[in-house]
Amino acid sequence: MNYRMQNILKELSQPFQALKQKTFATLYFAQTISLLGDAFTWVGLALLSYQFGKERSTPILAAALTLRVIAFIIFSPFAGVLADRIDRKKILYITHFIRMAIVCCLPFVNAEWQIYVLIFLLNIFNAFFTPTYKSIIPQIVEPKNYRQAIGLSNATFQLLGVLGPGLAGIMAVWFGARDIFFVDAISFVLAGLLILLLPAALISKPVAEIYQKKLSTWEDVLKGAKLLFGNRLIRFSLAIEFISAIAGAMILVNTVGHVKTALQLGDKQYGWTMAAFAIGAAIAAFAAGNFDKSKSRRTSLIIGAFILALSISIANYTSFPVLLILWSLAGLGQSLAEMPSETLIGENIEANEQGKVFGSHFSFSHLWWAIAYPLAGFAGSYFPGNDFLFGGILSMILLLIAYLIFKLKLKKTNYMYRQNIN
Repeated sequence: MNYRMQNILKELSQPFQALKQKTFATLYFAQTISLLGDAFTWVGLALLSYQFGKERSTPILAAALTLRVIAFIIFSPFAGVLADRIDRKKILYITHFIRMAIVCCLPFVNAEWQIYVLIFLLNIFNAFFTPTYKSIIPQIVEPKNYRQAIGLSNATFQLLGVLGPGLAGIMAVWFGARDIFFVDAISFVLAGLLILLLPAALISKPVAEIYQKKLSTWEDVLKGAKLLFGNRLIRFSLAIEFISAIAGAMILVNTVGHVKTALQLGDKQYGWTMAAFAIGAAIAAFAAGNFDKSKSRRTSLIIGAFILALSISIANYTSFPVLLILWSLAGLGQSLAEMPSETLIGENIEANEQGKVFGSHFSFSHLWWAIAYPLAGFAGSYFPGNDFLFGGILSMILLLIAYLIFKLKLKKTNYMYRQNIN
């Protein structure tokens, strides 16, 4: 019994092994503080938009989220190229402190257009910060702990998605809709100080290597996309990410209508439903590194996408308690389906090319969501009462197609390999 308990505790502690490496621990805590600051930003923005009129808050937030995705899609590939060319530590702290300055401008907004300009600028620099951050992790974490490091980062993101807005809401009660942005700025200062403590020698490109770069920016952007889609394992994980985005968008867009209209429940129940989704995702993120240790991560990808699609398929026809269970499973499935991509990039792409590939991946993953959101809106508008079933069936069909294509190409590759041997 004690031996079994020790094994369980050992498995649960696996994601934290990466924190034994001081550089990753510093980077991780900087990210955690930054993510908490992001919660302050969006809660503050929601309250700020409400000051322009109750009827304007929803369109303002919708436009802000759209601008966020557009900024990521357009600028992330260039950010990845930059991460391969110049000092990555400089990219981190320069973009970080610029974001802090932009956040400090938000309390003084007095027109809608100013919100849109500031949010777009904020997310341009987010688009440079995030791929650079992701490209640093493979450099500073030992290969044996890389999956755990990715899992810990993703689990923290999911947990703060649940806890962050609540804490931000409490702070907003104390400080008000506008002054909460100054609290947000303090979180930027704390995270920035941790970034400045990072050892440049470990995370920066050697000067000689920087000057060897001969490709133009556009050629490097295209090369990042080619490397991303040129690897069969990463390409399959991208296809699964697209399926996950379609199913996930159904949850994010249509859950509120289902809980309030179909189930005739209130805001509290909606909050619990989305919390169940985030908690399931966080649990899977912690455990995913030990769940599938194969080179392709195919088991994790397929099972994750299948659980996610199946969970939403029957959601229209269940009670609230069952919906909570389904959304926990859906969150678990989404983490299993989306996490392997970053690990596969770190393990299959050369270190001097990872920046552009992470940038390209960040852009395409947000493009998937930009496609998925309108699909979810279409399902909610034209298939009320069956919107989740529509999304589940579509996800299942796409999963079957992706699996068959992957299997067919795998057989072809194995056949050619045997022919070459013979």
